[in-house]
Amino acid sequence: MIYWSIEDSKHIYPEEFFHMVQKNLDHISATFPITVKACTTLPKTQEFLNKNRRKQNENQGYYFYLRNTKTQKLIGYLCVKNINRHIRKCELAYFIDKDFQGQGITSEAVAKTVNFCFEVMKMNKVYICTSKVNAASQRIATKLGFKHEGLLREEFKNGQAILEDINYYGLLRSEYQP
Repeated sequence: MIYWSIEDSKHIYPEEFFHMVQKNLDHISATFPITVKACTTLPKTQEFLNKNRRKQNENQGYYFYLRNTKTQKLIGYLCVKNINRHIRKCELAYFIDKDFQGQGITSEAVAKTVNFCFEVMKMNKVYICTSKVNAASQRIATKLGFKHEGLLREEFKNGQAILEDINYYGLLRSEYQP
């Protein structure tokens, strides 16, 4: 059994985030191009994490990290981004270390983050955008009650700088069941 916890950015060290990103380059380079580009060196990773902390301090984004509590190893990353307080909606993005995929950890962590968005941030809508080929993320969205709202054409520039279509999943507060 995997024991894990969600932590905020105060307890994350640049070395561990850098190593997690580097270990998972083949797994995340297409879907997290900004993170990958920002974490090519340890100093750049430090600046990336500092930027995330500043955004969080200004309520412009929220950053959560998954840790295996048995080994204390960092195993995943979730962020709440594209926050629109006028419309009260935000986007979730996440990845988990390839060695921990398929164990339900990401689903549970995303569920907790959705709860944070509705209960703490008081959002009316949470959405997830996934690559057309990211079946695992699509399963997480539908498992948690998100509705497929459509395909956004050439909406995302992937890690190869190619514009690609993305699936858009949304969950309204009125549909949310913790």
